[in-house]
Amino acid sequence: MLLFVVAVFNLNVVPSIAANGGVTIWLWIISLLLFFWPQGIAVIELAHRYPGEGGVYLWAKEVFGDFHGFLSGWCYWTNNMLYVPTVMLYFVGVSVYVLGPSHLGLADNKLFASITSLTLLALLTILNIVGLGVGKWMNNIGAIGTFIAAAVLIGLGIVIWSRFGSNITAADFKISANPRFVLNSFGVICFGLVGLELASVMGDEIQDPARTLPGAVAWGGVLSGALYVGATLTLLIAVGKSVNVLQGIVQAVTHMAARVGIGWITVPFALMLSLSIAGIGSAWMGGSARIPFVAGLDSYMPSWLGKVHPRYATPHAALIVQAVVSAVLVILNFAGAGVQETFQKLLSLAVVLQLVPFLYMFGALLRFSVIEKVPQGQYCRPTLFLAGASGFFTTMLGIALVFFPAQQISSLFWYEVWMIGMTLLAVGLAVFFFFVYGRHKMAKQVRVEMASVATGDAPVEASEARR
Repeated sequence: MLLFVVAVFNLNVVPSIAANGGVTIWLWIISLLLFFWPQGIAVIELAHRYPGEGGVYLWAKEVFGDFHGFLSGWCYWTNNMLYVPTVMLYFVGVSVYVLGPSHLGLADNKLFASITSLTLLALLTILNIVGLGVGKWMNNIGAIGTFIAAAVLIGLGIVIWSRFGSNITAADFKISANPRFVLNSFGVICFGLVGLELASVMGDEIQDPARTLPGAVAWGGVLSGALYVGATLTLLIAVGKSVNVLQGIVQAVTHMAARVGIGWITVPFALMLSLSIAGIGSAWMGGSARIPFVAGLDSYMPSWLGKVHPRYATPHAALIVQAVVSAVLVILNFAGAGVQETFQKLLSLAVVLQLVPFLYMFGALLRFSVIEKVPQGQYCRPTLFLAGASGFFTTMLGIALVFFPAQQISSLFWYEVWMIGMTLLAVGLAVFFFFVYGRHKMAKQVRVEMASVATGDAPVEASEARR
């Protein structure tokens, strides 16, 4: 249950959601009912039917075929190349509070933000290359720091509300006359609720998963939902809709701490949260860089992406490629946008790619409910159909709505060019690597194997490569 809370609860996305006002509370509740609960059913069902490691890659492959498995794994991997830079930018926004009030403006300085982001990106890449023996400490700090930050934030919100009340009224929870900025939040909220697919890589280590997982998913969802709603409400109580998408958490804590006479807490809180954010970035980098290696994507991509470091036994090539791509994306976006706008653009595109594998998950439930007269898994046909339909259409809606710009976006035209162009590029690259590069590579491996057989050499390497 606690693992699922750590995997699902993501404090980084809360400020960008809270910036759209109290109506986002209803979006949280809708997403929990129509996206999160179906996600839990999908994970339990698919993990039961296909217990091997591989998660979203394996499930899509088994149900829909090799290409769909590749596309699912590809989107899951490339999404992290976009999400990791948003974590770096979030680190920039929070860390300046450690330097004192006179340096808060540095968070909007492109040069400072780019240098700090790229430096942290390089440091975390090195730590993950050295291995989990070192990198795990950053990951642990990220998990612990997130819980402490959420506890401090919500605790201060309760104190402020009990002592001073709140300026929030019922009108703040109504849909505005022009809700276009709120629409983007729905996709980000769905993005914030993913994470239950981690169960797929732990099936062999969970005692009695058929009995344990449903309760863990249910209680993990209740706790994650409570934390998300509590954090969003606290930001609205503290600073209202003028939440800074990068500095919102520390901004709220600073404001509330000053009101109750403990203003000194800002610097240590910002330091702890900065380390926590670095840890979260390290965890996402380390995990996602292993996808080409673990999920078998290297069968359709350059084989050196699956190579491990000769000393540290880590996928150093994939880590370096991921870091370089993330760095290029940060630099390109800074060329024509501010720090907050860059954050929103990267986050929105990450949402699209992250949610694609979930279309396959929910689509699998619909497929089972239609073609199987007698269900072969955990749930009956009506449950599979309702969960599949609810999750699939909610995910489609989340993807579509994120194409509406957030309020930090300055140019609608260039935002749509970025979103549509990069989405098509990501899918196009998947098609290229699978159908063009992958087939060429496989044909070459077969020729090598046949030549080895003809000369009497043991074709061990070629056989292993093809397998």
